Amino acid sequence: MRIISGEYGGRVIKSPPDSRTRPTSDRLRETLFNVLAPNIEGARFLDLCSGSGAIGIEAVSRGASHVTFVDKSRKACALIEENLDLLGISEERTEVLANTAENFTGRKYDTGWDIVFFDPPYDSNYGVVLYEFGTPETNLLNERGMLIAEHHTKTPLPDSVGELRRWRILKQGETSLSFYERS
Repeated sequence: MRIISGEYGGRVIKSPPDSRTRPTSDRLRETLFNVLAPNIEGARFLDLCSGSGAIGIEAVSRGASHVTFVDKSRKACALIEENLDLLGISEERTEVLANTAENFTGRKYDTGWDIVFFDPPYDSNYGVVLYEFGTPETNLLNERGMLIAEHHTKTPLPDSVGELRRWRILKQGETSLSFYERS
């Protein structure tokens, strides 16, 4: 797996050794970051259900000021740490947390994120986590922030959840990206 563009563009990172983690394809990552390009510089980025960390590392490479990686698997978190060390990305720009998406989003935060990428296993209940982002009291998503959920094309996600409104869907093969923002 390689980083597509930015400061670490062309560099190779390690992939998960098993097939339980479904990495986002290079092509889909490139499409995603083409959409995010005007918003990524200086953004606080959350890679939720981060697997190898490729999405968050791509965000750092393209100028995100800080990336938080969250994955329930300690092995995945160790792999993310290994990939960050491999590229020499400073600890001041990143944070890696072993936690489930539900537990992580169930807390209130002092500072939210500008961009959130949420890529759980396709058989997950997306609604619980989307609801937390649509609730202003959690302070997860900054005022002009956006949340992108990767999901199977045959798994429809709601057009709105609380204060979240979907404004775009990108489909690539069997994978879709749903883009949400606060209404």
